[in-house]
Amino acid sequence: MRSTVPALPYALPAVLLALALALKTPTFVRAWKDPDVRATTLLLLLAAAVFVSVSPAGIHGINAATGVPNIAAPWVYSLLTAFCGSCLAMVVTWRDEPSARRGRTIRRIWLIYTGIVVALWITFLLADVPSERVHDLDTYYACEPWMRWHILLYLVAHMVSALVAAYLIWTWTSRVRDAWLKAGLVFLQAGYAFGLVFDIAKFAAVGARWSGTDWDWLSTRFAPPFAILDATLVGIGFIVPQAGPFLEKWTRDRVSFHRLRPLESALRAVGPSAAPARVGRFAPLDLRLLQRRQRIHDGLLRLAPFLDEDVWQRSYDTSRAAGHDERTALGVAGAVTVRAALTAARAPGDRTPGERAPGGHPSTGDSIGTGTARSADPVRIGGAEDEIEAISRVFHRARIIDPVRRRVIPEESMSTHV
Repeated sequence: MRSTVPALPYALPAVLLALALALKTPTFVRAWKDPDVRATTLLLLLAAAVFVSVSPAGIHGINAATGVPNIAAPWVYSLLTAFCGSCLAMVVTWRDEPSARRGRTIRRIWLIYTGIVVALWITFLLADVPSERVHDLDTYYACEPWMRWHILLYLVAHMVSALVAAYLIWTWTSRVRDAWLKAGLVFLQAGYAFGLVFDIAKFAAVGARWSGTDWDWLSTRFAPPFAILDATLVGIGFIVPQAGPFLEKWTRDRVSFHRLRPLESALRAVGPSAAPARVGRFAPLDLRLLQRRQRIHDGLLRLAPFLDEDVWQRSYDTSRAAGHDERTALGVAGAVTVRAALTAARAPGDRTPGERAPGGHPSTGDSIGTGTARSADPVRIGGAEDEIEAISRVFHRARIIDPVRRRVIPEESMSTHV
């Protein structure tokens, strides 16, 4: 039986795993000496290779390319066995602290599974399997002496790795506090559970052949979907704890970058940043976010002579009295103070707070009727990253800011300076 087109259930996980591998490659190049990075990269590579090879089209393609009927069997089973060994090694790497004992355990795993791979090739070369079987090789050749051992080897290796890994994870999960790692372990346990269903179905079909019964449907139709679920969920389980924190940070940085735009745009009026180096729009997000925060801090420092402590305090008190929570109140107080300071900075002569303009008009401090203003510390106003975001979020939200501004800054002062 032949198939020339890869089935979608095999192709989709192969593409996803290949994409994950491509995303992981830069990290591997930078940190290939890190055991976790090496183990994850190898696992993704083996998982992708298994899905590419195990589809009916892949199996027939390997047989046709080499001219050896059924040579895809030791090739696919070797990749699957190596993937099982890689999964065990990865679990041990995550579970145990770096130590000589952990190193010895991982070396034993690779030694055992390397021996199984060698045995797979030996048993295949000794077997008599002249007729190509793309879908039902396990049951069709179940009674061939050497092929029987070939099939048993890969099934036992797969089942043992699933049981051992599931046991290690089960005894470890209760001690795990990291949410992403715990989520990954849940995927792993689900994957290994589906893998055991696959093994049981295969064993039942092969055992039926030995007893002269035909349960081939268990091997050809029932088991494959569980194998796909097994490898897919196991692959996801190992990806989630590493991709999750990265995506979480990227999302947080993207939100912060967007939220800080209004405040950065407003502070451009006080002059260029002390760090004028431009970062391109295609630069890493964390670098662009760092530059945006630096520009805001530089702008606040330049605006420091015009930041009025009294305006900030009264805005904060008014905002809290209006029922806003602490974070919103800090944002409103900062936004009102910065907007008042920008107005004062644009006034003729760029007077500092407390200086009177010709004709006796106050610059900023007198706008709240105090006569002499106290300059606010720019470190206090927007000194923390979350406070800067709170200020920027409400900076142009008139519905929130204007009621506070009208109570803190007299109307005549607002009409004079705005």
